[in-house]
Amino acid sequence: MLSRSSFTSLVVGVFAVYVAHTCWVMYGIVYTRPCPAAADGAAGGCVWPYLARRPKLQLSVYTTTRSSIGAESNIDLVLNVEDFDIESKFERTVNVSVPKKTRNNGTLYAFIFLHHAGILPWHDGKQVHIVSPLTTYMVPKPEEINLLTGESATQQIEAEKQTNALDEPVSHWRSRLTLNVMVEDFVFDGSSLPADVHRYMKMVQLGKTVHYLPILFIDQLSNRVKDLMVINRSTTELPLTVSYDKISLGKLRFWIHMQDAVYSLQQFGFSEKDADEVKGIFVDTNLYFLALTFFVAAFHLLFDFLAFKNDISFWKKKRSMIGMSTKAVLWRCFSTVVIFLFLLDEQTSLLVLIPAGVGAVIELWKVKKALKMTIRWQGLRPKFQFGAYNDSEKKTEEYDAQAMKYLSYLLYPLCIGGAGYSLLNVKYKSWYSWLINSFVNGVYAFGFLFMLPQLFVNYKMKSVAHLPWKAFTYKAFNTFIDDIFAFIITMPTSHRLACFRDDVVFLVYLYQRW
Repeated sequence: MLSRSSFTSLVVGVFAVYVAHTCWVMYGIVYTRPCPAAADGAAGGCVWPYLARRPKLQLSVYTTTRSSIGAESNIDLVLNVEDFDIESKFERTVNVSVPKKTRNNGTLYAFIFLHHAGILPWHDGKQVHIVSPLTTYMVPKPEEINLLTGESATQQIEAEKQTNALDEPVSHWRSRLTLNVMVEDFVFDGSSLPADVHRYMKMVQLGKTVHYLPILFIDQLSNRVKDLMVINRSTTELPLTVSYDKISLGKLRFWIHMQDAVYSLQQFGFSEKDADEVKGIFVDTNLYFLALTFFVAAFHLLFDFLAFKNDISFWKKKRSMIGMSTKAVLWRCFSTVVIFLFLLDEQTSLLVLIPAGVGAVIELWKVKKALKMTIRWQGLRPKFQFGAYNDSEKKTEEYDAQAMKYLSYLLYPLCIGGAGYSLLNVKYKSWYSWLINSFVNGVYAFGFLFMLPQLFVNYKMKSVAHLPWKAFTYKAFNTFIDDIFAFIITMPTSHRLACFRDDVVFLVYLYQRW
């Protein structure tokens, strides 16, 4: 059987291999090997760019309720860019007519054509096009009201929201359409075309050489939840912002892989909002910061695993509560569970929610160990039994109770006052939402005060040897990493501030150890 140090070394080794493999895969995505014959001027086996001929192009955007079209019937032209310059960036906002079928929870599609100037797309044999839905289905955000007066945030609730169940998805309008064209005059090797780009390529034979037509791409990562608009039955027109920018081959391949990854997450059950958090990491940061984010996230995952492992190992061997504050353990469990319920109520990203849920389960198990609790089942009814404390443990409990007595004089009035203030001035979805928010605001604002009993016990006993320092060290690393993620991943402001509050707590522990 592997020793603990050997197991940790194995985990670190696997982590290093994983990072190295990921870097190699990323290099293979960003770098594409050109056709070797192109350097000698030979055409055999190479696929040449049609854009190198510098054709005069036109960009046309049509809308229709059908996912495929064969002619120009039942389609609407919403944008026409003559003398389209693939090197010039632009952004235009147009008003799109919303058909009755779409207003009745239907779908509307955008057909984007890149074709020769002066020729209709369906008469141009060298046109390229791509299709994108302009609508998606999501559950509307619940209305928030003042729980005492019943006044809503918008002063009224629309009649349609009264008839629709809150958990029924409705059609939402995607107000942004981001287009890209790969502008590099890159010569591909016909025998080893990258599979990711190949599905976006349309090839034609011109004389003795094979050319690929302009690669048109829709940046789906730019479709964010914040840009979605609910489609009402009374809506006849909606704005659509069409933006264009050129893209390099390396970035195009990277973006294709990222879009496929987001699609895979949705297939595994991630909601539109969860996928949106992942999109935000890619869209709202530049590529260099994105690479840094990857390494930071990888180390965060490693430290999370090692912290959980050492914490569980420490408490599994724990037989005595000498020098350990039981109140601090109980509070940590309560605060972790409350934070998990709060994040669940706020529909926070699974990237934040899953680790919070795992942490809550571990804290519940630690409470069981701290209280020396055993559970015996009498039929279907559980019976709880608590072990006895020895004299040294009772002395620790006296210090613990003494610290909590003085702390309660400050903490309880602050929490009750904050809950009353939010009830009068802040709007919530329900009484449950207000209760969870009140608890979590108390945890975030004053939660660090509950670390004081443990600090007080450490001071009285003149020792910190009883604390799980290995787990603390890994958690300290993760705390500083969380400071970085606080600016990257969308989360409630109070949860973001709590990341910085934890820095202070760890620094105090380090000072006591010193």
